[in-house]
Amino acid sequence: MSNRHLLTVFPTLFRRVPPVNYTRSRITTPDQDFLDLDYSRIGSRSAVVILHGLEGNSTRQYVTGMVHIFNESGFDTVSMNFRGCSGESNKALRFYHSGETGDLQTVIDHISPQYDRIHLIGFSLGGNVTLKYVGERGSAISPKIRSAVAISVPVDLLDSSTELEKRINSIYRMRFIRSLGEKLAEKAKAYPKDISLEGYSAIRTFRDFDDRYTAPLHGFKDAEDYWRQSSSVFYLSGITIPTLLINALDDPFLGKGSYPFDAASANPNFHWRRPRRAGM
Repeated sequence: MSNRHLLTVFPTLFRRVPPVNYTRSRITTPDQDFLDLDYSRIGSRSAVVILHGLEGNSTRQYVTGMVHIFNESGFDTVSMNFRGCSGESNKALRFYHSGETGDLQTVIDHISPQYDRIHLIGFSLGGNVTLKYVGERGSAISPKIRSAVAISVPVDLLDSSTELEKRINSIYRMRFIRSLGEKLAEKAKAYPKDISLEGYSAIRTFRDFDDRYTAPLHGFKDAEDYWRQSSSVFYLSGITIPTLLINALDDPFLGKGSYPFDAASANPNFHWRRPRRAGM
């Protein structure tokens, strides 16, 4: 296929991956919330932690496909569900966002006693979390974490938000906003004084959503402050372990800022591959 939108949509509709026989483990976060981890164990001392994208979960085919690949290659996998993404609304007022790396640290702390070697793979939002995490930890990162891979990542959130505001990308944008609204409606039942959905139907962009919900619920001034502090592009120079970013040149979600030529040239630990055609 040569059309980037067909390349993005076709796998979602028609790719078939055998289901994974997960074992779920619920762990408690430092703020007394919870995270659900889905294990696929083969008895290995090496594990791959897989982070899904925006409004995804451990059952998405891009996740389960990776589970099969790595189980067959001799690795256990741990598919992390972000807060509120495992089929049950999380307890806290806050949920998840592109720059939240504390929960990933909680997961790594939890699984580290079980494994000698840990590898990270993140898709889209999960890829941004992965890159930000390894970059901000720098040389202090756990020696058990041996490598990281990030796929289809909006490393510059401002730039990618602008790209998604284009009319041709409205089908993706509105799908995400609708899904996020459904989760907010569920959370508003527990926090009616903190979350109002009045006028939600007027939200058309991620700037609108992040200004009204993501930023205030997670301690940011506004959408631009959230994007600035959370964009992994500002942390790439700190990466000290072998790390690979794969961003296709025709990815409809990504603006020019998500193609970090300079960072790849300056940091020998950070590698970037850019297929000409792949879509999202």
